[in-house]
Amino acid sequence: MKPRFAGQPLIDAYGDGGFRLNEQRFEGSILLTPRGLYPWAPGKLRDTTRASLAPLIECADEFDFLLVGSGAGFAQLPKDIVGFLTEARIVPDVMTTGAACRTYNILRFEERRVAAALIAVS
Repeated sequence: MKPRFAGQPLIDAYGDGGFRLNEQRFEGSILLTPRGLYPWAPGKLRDTTRASLAPLIECADEFDFLLVGSGAGFAQLPKDIVGFLTEARIVPDVMTTGAACRTYNILRFEERRVAAALIAVS
């Protein structure tokens, strides 16, 4: 799958069912990887599948942190997905989407190797 947006700009805003990065609006949930931004199908963390995480798995050796934004409230990834990520040597750090966006921006500003899986909030 080819990224919809190359690179890893800071997150300008989130809400209203999407995100704004580099002055561009992206609707729905997203994956931010060192290779770019990908649309992400899950509307809730419980809907996460192995296939939906393929862009993260493909570049797992290119980031050290995976931030997972669970939406407006806290939720957990399904246990089988946590196991799948762990097998790929990815340890997810789950928090609300707002906290994940802020943490992502801080880590990017510090030039740290980070990826994010973010559930859109209304």
